[in-house]
Amino acid sequence: MKVTKNFWGVDKQGKEVFLYTLSNANNQTVKITNYGGIITSWLVPDKNGGFSDIVLGKDSFEDYLDNPAYMGCIVGRVANRIKNGRFSLNGEEYQLALNDVENHNHGGINGFNKVIWNCENFENEADCGVVLKYFSPDGEENYPGNLQVKVTYTFTNNNELIIHYQAETDKPTVINLTNHSYFNLKGEENGNVLDTFLKINSFEYTETDKDFIPTGKIWPVLNTAYDFSAFKQIGKHISVCKKGYNINFVLEKSGDITIPAAIAVDEESGRKLEVFTTEPGLQLYTAGYMTNEKGKNGNYYDAFAGFCLETQHFPDAPNHSHFPSIVLNPTEKYQSKTIYKLSNS
Repeated sequence: MKVTKNFWGVDKQGKEVFLYTLSNANNQTVKITNYGGIITSWLVPDKNGGFSDIVLGKDSFEDYLDNPAYMGCIVGRVANRIKNGRFSLNGEEYQLALNDVENHNHGGINGFNKVIWNCENFENEADCGVVLKYFSPDGEENYPGNLQVKVTYTFTNNNELIIHYQAETDKPTVINLTNHSYFNLKGEENGNVLDTFLKINSFEYTETDKDFIPTGKIWPVLNTAYDFSAFKQIGKHISVCKKGYNINFVLEKSGDITIPAAIAVDEESGRKLEVFTTEPGLQLYTAGYMTNEKGKNGNYYDAFAGFCLETQHFPDAPNHSHFPSIVLNPTEKYQSKTIYKLSNS
């Protein structure tokens, strides 16, 4: 196991940006930058031993300064949407920035995806990785509380990328962190993901309005386009969805990290991606709004170029009392863990 650190640029405030390459004994590599905690690359073999990069991304730090699709980054304080950017906590009303139509999305205008994290790397016999830390002051993006955040990326010889999120606050706040990587198991340059087979361990989803805000209703997936309880190709029923899939699934085994929350398989390459998580929800997003987005090596991405499997608490949770709570109090520690595991099927 090895970590290589390379200088990658300087932001407008003069802070240095680095790119960390995590290598395991199977010749797989994952690249992560301390700008936004972005996963920029994951090089993995197919069933014949040929390597491809399976995550969508960009070539340089400067390219990531324009990243409206949130490719590869940590999003927070609160991932996904909050209706009208408003929520109440202990009787106090908070108004957040409106950066998604009339709603708040992925932490606001300058969320965790746009900050430079303090970073340290580590190496062991069985794994290696980076530890990212960020202090989010009280009032940042109008969220309450001074928040200390730590995100650890661990890459193992079992071809697992483990993401461990931790946080503490000095006053009640809300938090819901995730990673926004887009996967294409054929290789990031190889067209769309509509023929990828997907299975999600869920029998329910949270209904949304036209702006993808939950209505509060939870419906069964049976006999709907959202039914991935058995393997089917992503594109099989996608035409009935507005711009493809952008929906939160209620995981059947909430909190059980030993059971796959989702499994994706590309039959041609033989690559299989398994997702394990302690989270109660999983957002499937199939990049339906991506149009001519600058990617790597002169490539451009269009709709359905990748899929996201974002582990999370439910969107707009502060405004729905029956959803799992995302409130964090000073006496508590926020803990969340997700594992992405690659293999050949």
